Amino acid sequence: MRIRDIIEGRKEWRAHVARVKALPQDYQIVYKEIQKYLFKVGPVELTEGTDLLSGIVDLFEEGAASGKGVLEVTGSDVAAFCDDLIQDSKTYADIYQESIGQGANKTAKKDTDKK
Repeated sequence: MRIRDIIEGRKEWRAHVARVKALPQDYQIVYKEIQKYLFKVGPVELTEGTDLLSGIVDLFEEGAASGKGVLEVTGSDVAAFCDDLIQDSKTYADIYQESIGQGANKTAKKDTDKK
């Protein structure tokens, strides 16, 4: 990664954070919880850019502009909202489950080879 890419990435992130801070307080709280959830469970691609997070901010800005409460936008189950956003994306949890499955397959193969 070049220095220019790093600088541009930081500029984009700062602009993104400024957009979040401009949201109403209830939207900011829910956004931060969504962000935590996605960074913990979310898609591998999330670390490669802010497209998903920017899309959420776009949605929140539209909701706030139309006078809706944040839960009217996301629904009352915010975790389900997040899961719907990433349902077709490979997550770190998926990678972990695959590695466990591969480990179990290797162990089972060794056991059958010994017999």
